[in-house]
Amino acid sequence: MVPYVTSWSDEKKLPAEIIMRTSMGISFGIAFADETAADRDRDGILWTRKPDHHRQGRPEFGNIHSRRQRRAMRLLLCQVCAQPADSDEDGVLWLLPDYYAEAQDWPENYDLAEPPICRSCVPVATRLCPALRRGHLGIRARSAPVCGVRGLVYGPSRPAPVLVGDYEVRYDNPTIRWTVADQLLRTLQDCTAVDLDQYRPAQHGHDPQTSEDQHIAAIRHRHHPPSPRP
Repeated sequence: MVPYVTSWSDEKKLPAEIIMRTSMGISFGIAFADETAADRDRDGILWTRKPDHHRQGRPEFGNIHSRRQRRAMRLLLCQVCAQPADSDEDGVLWLLPDYYAEAQDWPENYDLAEPPICRSCVPVATRLCPALRRGHLGIRARSAPVCGVRGLVYGPSRPAPVLVGDYEVRYDNPTIRWTVADQLLRTLQDCTAVDLDQYRPAQHGHDPQTSEDQHIAAIRHRHHPPSPRP
């Protein structure tokens, strides 16, 4: 099983020439030389070009597909199955690698790029994802506003902008105009820790392996329904 947000080998990033946007000789950001309206989102942010050939080729675990990640974050979809993420009176459910716990005041007001998750995918994700197998934490957030992007930041230079690095950039930072976004960010607010054991099938007297296999089969059926008989 491959998470919805994972890139596949046939989804290579498309090359694009980066140029400076100028007005009356003053540089105020970057653009693609052959830019179209589809290259920017509704907030005017420039996004990396990546084709959508979902499930074509080989999965590239750890390589996130920018468009599917953005869709999952905008609509609060599960990062594994792309169904609505779990939500209750304590908020939306997020499953995170435990290295986030090292951040100061974590998880309150923390910016992250991982989309949320549904209850059914918690056991699957913790078993199959290498980063989560090393340790993970469950969090519910009552509020998680979209706050910025992660991407490649450029600086003004001649004859072309120069790459500065890969950074997280909030919408209120002027650097956003010099960024080619790759992932959408949300800020976790009003957070509550979650005991993930309550979502593990073994706690209810079921064989966890069988339950996970059934859930995986259901997800595959949604993405690849059987062909009708002639």
